[in-house]
Amino acid sequence: MARSVACAVVRDDPPQVFIAEDQEALNWVLALKLIARTPGRDLDPDLRTALRRALREERWGDAVELWMEDRPEVDVYPGFDFFTSTDVELAAQELEFTPLFRD
Repeated sequence: MARSVACAVVRDDPPQVFIAEDQEALNWVLALKLIARTPGRDLDPDLRTALRRALREERWGDAVELWMEDRPEVDVYPGFDFFTSTDVELAAQELEFTPLFRD
């Protein structure tokens, strides 16, 4: 059975992809691995102050929201199915119930 994961894509060259088990964990990862690693001098002073405040207060989601308003190249997806090799074991049985095999 598939599990759900949250992911974010930073459209850069090369793209960066962040994957976490849920939106809350993804916000933390983005805060630590993306936002906090940006040199403060590269940001508008008001945004820099707001981001620092949100991160110090551990308001990860607020920091990500602020970041995305300023950086539209970041796409966040709160839920995607995550498949594992054990899901493949049931493929033959599942095929019989797909639209391609109905008629």
